[in-house]
Order: sequence, then structure tokens, then C-alpha cells
Amino acid sequence: MPLHGGALPDFPWDALGPAKVRAAAHPGGIVDLSVGTPVDPTPAVAQDALRAAADAPGYPTTVGTLALREAVVGWFARRRAVPGLPLSAVLPTIGSKEMVALLPALLGLGAGDVVLHPRAAYPTYDVGARLAGATPAPVGPDPAGWPARGVRLVWLNSPGNPDGHVLGVEQLRAVVTWAREHGAVVASDECYAELPWVAPWTDEGVPSLLDPRVSDGSLENLLVLYSLSKQSNLAGYRAALLAGDPSLVGRLTEIRKHAGMMMPAPVQAAMAAALADDAHVETQRERYRARREVLLGAVARAGLEPDPDSAAGLYLWLRHGAAGSWEIVDALAHRGILVAPGSFYGHAGEGYVRMALTASDERVAAATERLADGSLLA
Repeated sequence: MPLHGGALPDFPWDALGPAKVRAAAHPGGIVDLSVGTPVDPTPAVAQDALRAAADAPGYPTTVGTLALREAVVGWFARRRAVPGLPLSAVLPTIGSKEMVALLPALLGLGAGDVVLHPRAAYPTYDVGARLAGATPAPVGPDPAGWPARGVRLVWLNSPGNPDGHVLGVEQLRAVVTWAREHGAVVASDECYAELPWVAPWTDEGVPSLLDPRVSDGSLENLLVLYSLSKQSNLAGYRAALLAGDPSLVGRLTEIRKHAGMMMPAPVQAAMAAALADDAHVETQRERYRARREVLLGAVARAGLEPDPDSAAGLYLWLRHGAAGSWEIVDALAHRGILVAPGSFYGHAGEGYVRMALTASDERVAAATERLADGSLLA
């Protein structure tokens, strides 16, 4: 499982340094809406479980405790319309980013293999393909236009980062059909699924790749990644999971056992408790909903246009006429607001910026006041 570190691009966030300095020089301090790291308290149910499990002298298991695996299975049935997952179909991971970055290599991909990912996408899908020596290829949501040869892995991200787009059941079914015809694994990163903002997703829920309406009841070659960082403010715990095809999960588990990749036992206990509690998720969703409404009004007054198809997730995906991504970043930095340029997320992101909802109410209010002065690029 060679890792081709020399094939990696420069780390994009390093390029944001000058804009961060400029924003921090604002008399009212920086409003950092760039990275999207949670700022609200970790829910008490998780903290209490972590403390109760703090006496953990023995090694944890790679596959996870029975309590954690049962909590994952129960959560999928209750929250994601995926009933009856076998325990062998779930695996805890140390955050979701490590699995995104390593999955192509763990699946044995290499030179000559192609990894598809969304056109505007979390950069680690591209990075993971390069690490394995495979070829990343950005594609649109319709598989009718996808390359027919060499595809071994298809990444989906619904709701999408950075754009908040949601794939419906029929779109997901089309991807599964295409992948099964071409012998490819489909991996769906669904870590924003508990944060829908508009109908029908607020009423029906965001569909999962493992939903029987999508999969026809077969988990073969399907994997879902999920993280509690967003729904439960557990980014610091690195609490995430993988679920799907038991044969693939089993292969990944064996590799991780040999590599000693084990989630700490107290974190497993906290994760199980958080997955079993829906109340704190509702509370956090309401916080983000309120901040989103405030920021949507503010950016409109500044002449920024939200993507009309952005329906879920932690970000606003914004443009300002024909302005370039960095032009918008710089204009906002002069007002003390730091955002991410859309070009971080591929060529399709040029002309956009990503604005996170993950700031305190006080900082969101400060951003709103600074955006009230009229057009950003008059």
C-alpha cells in the first residue's frame, strides 16, 4: 500500500495566510468563517460518557465495542432510513478525513485507476487518489457523462461541501446502477446529512446511499462515511464511522487491525452516547439555522449571491457577479471577515467563496454589521 506523498499539491489553506492577517487587523477583530470548525459546546451527553469511561487501561478494539456498533446500527435505522444493517457492516474511524484520504490506497488502487469526485469538492478526495497513485477526475452529478474506462472508485458528497447540493433518491440510484455496471465502489461522504435547510429535505430527510430505495437492498460495493464533528460538535474527539458492504468493511478492518488504528475507548463511549441522543442534534441544527438566516440577509445586502441549489450543510456558497474568488476573499478581509476561496475546491469553484456558519452568535452579528455598508465590490 504505497503512499505517493510527492504527488500531493500544496496545502491550500496556507495561501489564505495574508487574507487572515488583513482580516485580523480590523478594529473589531477577525470574524473567521473560513474553515468551519465547530465553536459551540460539546453536548453534555458525550462529555458525561467520556468521563465515565475515562478509566481505560486496556487496548480498545479496532472494530469498536458492541455498544458502539449497536448505536451506529440503531442510528442508521432511526435517522437515515437504513434498517437492518449487520454489525459486520460498521466500523469506527478516527475522524472521517483519514478515511477519505486513505480509502483509495486501502482498496488497493494505484496507477491506471481512476477516482471520480464532484467538480466542486472537498480537496481530500483528490488528495486520496494522488496518495494511492491513482488519477482523480472531477465529474458532474449525471453518470451519463462519466468516463467508461478505468474507474475503480466514485466519491459522492451529499449534502456537498462546499456547495450544499443534495442528491435525491433517483440521482443516487443512477450512480449505483452505473457503478455496478462498471465494477466500481461508491463511497458517499454524508457528514452534513443532519443539516438540511429547505424542503423536501427538511421534511423527508437527506437520502443515504444505503437507503434501500437507492441500493435495492444490496450493500455490495457501497460505503458511507459519517462524522459526528458537525452534528455533535465532536471535531476534537475525532469520532466518525464507516458503514456498508460487509466484505469491504471486513477488508478495511483487517488492515486497520494490523496498523493499530483504534479509536480510544473513552471516545467510543462518547460516540455511542451521542448517536443515541437526538435532542442535542436538534439544538445544534437550530443554532446553525438561525446563523444561516442572519448571514443570508447580510450577504444579500453586500451584493453577494447565494447558490440557489444550496439546500443543506454548514456553508454559504456565494458569488459576486463576475468577480474572481480571491477578489471576493480580499474584499471581505478588508471588512475583517475571512472566508475560503472557491478555487480551493476545484476549477468549478472559481468565482465563488465558501462562508461557514461555524462562528459564535456574537461573531456572526459582527459580520452582519460589517456587511451592512452596501455592495462589497462597488
